[in-house]
Amino acid sequence: MMKKRGDSSSTFPDEVLEHVLLFVVSIKDRSAVSLVCKAWYRAEAWSRRKVFIGNCYSVSPEILVRRFPKITGITLKGKPRFSDFNLVPPHWGADIHPWLLVIRGAYPWLRELRLKRMIVTDESLELIARSFSDFRALSLTTCEGFSTDGLAVIATHCRNLQELDLQESEVDDRGGYWLSCFPESCVSLVSLNFACLQSEVNFDALQRLVARCISLRSLKLNKTLSLEQLKRLLVIAPQLMELGTGSFFQELSGPQFTTDLENAFKNCNKLRTLSGMWEVAPLYLPALYSVCSNLTFLNLSYAANIRSMELGRLVSHCPQLRRLWVLDTVGDKGLETVSSNCKNLRELRVFPLDPFGQDRVGVTEKGILKISQGCPNLSYVLYFCRQMTNAAIIEVAQNCPRLTHFRLCIMNPCQPDHLTDEPMDEAFGAIVKICKGLQRLAISGLLTDKAFEYIGLYAKNLETLSVAFAGSSDLGMECVLRGCPKLRKLEIRDSPFGNAALLSGLEQYESMRSLWMSSCKVTMSGCRYLAQNKPRLNVEIIKENDEDDNDADKLYVYRTIAGPRRDAPNFVLTL
Repeated sequence: MMKKRGDSSSTFPDEVLEHVLLFVVSIKDRSAVSLVCKAWYRAEAWSRRKVFIGNCYSVSPEILVRRFPKITGITLKGKPRFSDFNLVPPHWGADIHPWLLVIRGAYPWLRELRLKRMIVTDESLELIARSFSDFRALSLTTCEGFSTDGLAVIATHCRNLQELDLQESEVDDRGGYWLSCFPESCVSLVSLNFACLQSEVNFDALQRLVARCISLRSLKLNKTLSLEQLKRLLVIAPQLMELGTGSFFQELSGPQFTTDLENAFKNCNKLRTLSGMWEVAPLYLPALYSVCSNLTFLNLSYAANIRSMELGRLVSHCPQLRRLWVLDTVGDKGLETVSSNCKNLRELRVFPLDPFGQDRVGVTEKGILKISQGCPNLSYVLYFCRQMTNAAIIEVAQNCPRLTHFRLCIMNPCQPDHLTDEPMDEAFGAIVKICKGLQRLAISGLLTDKAFEYIGLYAKNLETLSVAFAGSSDLGMECVLRGCPKLRKLEIRDSPFGNAALLSGLEQYESMRSLWMSSCKVTMSGCRYLAQNKPRLNVEIIKENDEDDNDADKLYVYRTIAGPRRDAPNFVLTL
């Protein structure tokens, strides 16, 4: 029988309990387990092998190694998400090196390191390569600070490397020689992604590496690879399940090459994910048809010349598609073909080709409406557009009540319903009323406090809310903070919320991961009051220019058990 919380003993021997807890994978479940009693707390700590830290300043590496002595994998996030919009200045922080100096002694057996929005230098990569003898996986997502010289060190010394993933990172690309640094004895790679690199790679070295890594399942190439080179890689790696093609373009090579390319793809009958096409030669698109029937994820978010006709031809062969990422160049007509052919679609992301261009429409309410009519199991939507209507979004909610993520970005700030000229309040009201499992919401367009009232009343499972150019008064934010008990991340920019809104969340912030506010009406006095009343929060103000002394233009609030950070630059004021 389970002991009550607070009991110092357990009915199970520690070794048995630790073994049982190894089968508990969910982070939330493990956190709940650790609260049962002291014995379970200790057993969960000793049995934990992987840890996720959503903010590198919420805890120190010293606290981590004391709490979890046997970690083999670490996932660590750094800068706030709005750094993706250049709202966080350079040199803000989130350097991985201080972490490495601590964990190299505590976890010499570390196998996995997955970093997002972190500063990673070549020195740090060398420290990783030389400190962890059985290192197997390095994932760097939107990271910066390193070069291909650092990748060469990883390739040279990590003899058991299974994964190297450079997802949208900024890399000082000094040439493709680094691929030749993998020793001939390296046969362990399962996943290799260098799509973000710009220079030509050493193709002979890449070809030899792919040929000898017979367990390779994911390969994502950069756009310097030709179709001829892609074909040669496919011939030697028919076991691939994920493929980033690189530039899918080549000067005409004759019918024999087309046939050879089709046969190479046909041989890869295990492919489930296809991505990475920057420039697409329509002539060669039919070569993909043979693998489309098994695809579950199609990522065309870089394929600027894919229009409705090309997309229609592709998705007509993709009946199993679950996830689709496209640019708005496909238009409403392209989305209509998706609706007709991909009935099991779960996730749709539509990105803008040019977020600032005003001359083209892209996609409208008609496109997302067609998707909702044909894809009732839709659960994730990210949709960039220039116009929208309340009626369309209300129908989307009615057609797709299983939505858990709804991120609508109307790129013209404060844009009303373009047919009725009314605010978009009822649209988002319908989303939160009907979609009971909604976890993430991004709102835009002309919005009054009414929309925020709806969110506070109905979005009881909401965990992340992103707001831009929206709201009428402090009341809106107050409704959200008082009405959304599961809120973990709140991101607000260019909205009329001030001190009253900020301080209405005094009781919520310690249970949240973070709050970001920029270009709002918050003042330094309001921030100081928050810091004085909640000492377990780090309240940081970013001051880049000669602003009003009482102006808090960029505010970042996050819970921490490590205290104020020690590496804050001069423009970051910690209250």
